Amino acid sequence: MLKPETMFEKVWAAHQVVPETADTPAIIFIDLHLTHEVTSPQAYSVLRERGLKLRRPDLTIATMDHATPTRTSQVFGGAPITIDSAANQIRQLEKNCAEFGVELLGLQDARRGIVHIIGPELGITQPGKTIVCGDSHTSTHGAFGALAFGIGTTEVGHVMATQCLLQNKAKTLAIEVKGKLNIGVTPKDLILAIIGQLGVSGGTGYVIEYRGEAIRAMTMEQRMTICNMSIEAGARAGMIAPDDTTFTYLRGRPRAPKGANWDAAVKYWRTLPTDSGAIFDKTIEIDATSLVPMITYGTNPGMVVPINGNIPDHSGDPVFDAAMQYMGLTPGQAIKNTLINVVFIGSCTNGRLSDLRAAANVLKGHQVAKGVTLLVVPGSQEVKREAETEGLDQIFIAAGADWRESGCSMCLGMNGDTVAKGQYSVSTSNRNFEGRQGVGARTLLASPETAAASAIRGCVTDPREFF
Repeated sequence: MLKPETMFEKVWAAHQVVPETADTPAIIFIDLHLTHEVTSPQAYSVLRERGLKLRRPDLTIATMDHATPTRTSQVFGGAPITIDSAANQIRQLEKNCAEFGVELLGLQDARRGIVHIIGPELGITQPGKTIVCGDSHTSTHGAFGALAFGIGTTEVGHVMATQCLLQNKAKTLAIEVKGKLNIGVTPKDLILAIIGQLGVSGGTGYVIEYRGEAIRAMTMEQRMTICNMSIEAGARAGMIAPDDTTFTYLRGRPRAPKGANWDAAVKYWRTLPTDSGAIFDKTIEIDATSLVPMITYGTNPGMVVPINGNIPDHSGDPVFDAAMQYMGLTPGQAIKNTLINVVFIGSCTNGRLSDLRAAANVLKGHQVAKGVTLLVVPGSQEVKREAETEGLDQIFIAAGADWRESGCSMCLGMNGDTVAKGQYSVSTSNRNFEGRQGVGARTLLASPETAAASAIRGCVTDPREFF
């Protein structure tokens, strides 16, 4: 009788080219290599210097997202990209893709968007695949039952040259989410609560499998939010077992299997979930019914409290003390009602259509508070079109928001969308590191509902007050 296996173990075994030894990592095959303009230029330069070709251009796709402007005039209006470094990265990606035969979703391509949003939209993100990208939040694709993780620039070059990677096999961590989320509590609140419990290094060395009633009840977009932030707990990847929700999402997408190939794919995908009796290296239980909206207060995603809670007192901890000084906050202070300057709704964490709907539901009939800037950036051009078809853009504009073209935007502030020094930003993105949204910017991570509610009041606000 075969030993019961976890989902991670099944996918790992299916892609292992050479097993791991005491002295050397395993070699695993990579099914899909997603690339963008920021982490690929150095890798292409190495290929060029060594006279190497791209090993599998058919398994490689490129998009523009990190450095792309979000103002329509700079994307479609012919206005120049004002940041030289961003313009150079975009031009270099165009050159590299043309030279090495890589499919590129260029600046004006109707399919362009954030790399972790366009993969699922196109249907190239599929259960059982190994997926890599030179981006920390590649774990997003694990929502489909894929083994997906970010890699460094050197590893990007390895995949380009060989379509393989050297990897040590990770341990397995099951996070069992019992019960159902209450009204007003979102997947973003759940993953922030998980990171708060685990800490930013609690998942180090593990691949997390998210399980339980609350996870199974989620849409694919919600599952992507959960897996997206696995890296913020230090995990190598996050995964959720594929099921009928997964298959319904993928069916009919442009690059999903068709006909008999679809039937064969689904038959295989149904074998991927963890076997009954499989043993995880570690298991943690979360009570979904006890959760409330969450928001960060510090300079890493593990510094998180309930929206109605107070900042804890860890004085004497150098990381905590530095965070308090940077954020201009004090131990014991209530986080609710903290005055804010900027709200950002978007990113690969919360820039999907359902996120925009959630924010619009709160904003409808209200105005953004005086002195507050609200920037709404769809995660892809497809999301933008769908949102405009539903009239969501008009709700945002009527409320006083700035509606933009797709891109990473203010998540990392390398494209012109930044928060000024000393200003407070409620952001639906995934990182609140020092300077992430701009030099001296102070970032509070939250759900789209919390962000929208805070934009209306001009301070950190419990979104349930608008339900």
